[in-house]
Parts: sequence; structure tokens; C-alpha cells
Amino acid sequence: MSVEDYADDLSATVHYALETTRAVAVCPFHSEVTIRVGDDAAESHAFERAKRIVRSDGTNWETQDLREEIARQISKAADGECPLCARH
Repeated sequence: MSVEDYADDLSATVHYALETTRAVAVCPFHSEVTIRVGDDAAESHAFERAKRIVRSDGTNWETQDLREEIARQISKAADGECPLCARH
């Protein structure tokens, strides 16, 4: 998928930015589990990348909205390893 596929959905835009900067990863065995890598530089880079993604109407996302969505997604992600894999 291209960046244009994510640009009009805030949650998808942030997830795209976090995943492409490797701030988070999706478990290869449990696609519903997002894992926080714990790389502060990658998380900062994801924020900058998300800020630069332009919606189809030519506008950018509001900075505060991006910060809140990044914080929400990072806090929801598992720390360091997939909890479903860790159980086995």
C-alpha cells in the first residue's frame, strides 16, 4: 500500500508512520498484536513522518491530534514482545 492509502485516516496514518519507522512492529504470528520496540528516536521520527503526510484535501493533520494518537497507539502496544507468543 502507498502512503496515499493511509492519509485520510488519522489512526491509519499514525500506524503507518510508526511501523515504517520501526517504532512498532506487528507480531509475525499474531497480526492483531502490535509491539513497541522502545526506540525513542524511531518514535520521534514517526511523529515527523506523520506530520508530513498530506491528506487528499491538501491539508496536514493537526499536531496535537497526531501527538494524542501516537501516544494512544504506543500505550496500547505490547512492550518488547508479543504477549501471546510469550505464553507458549
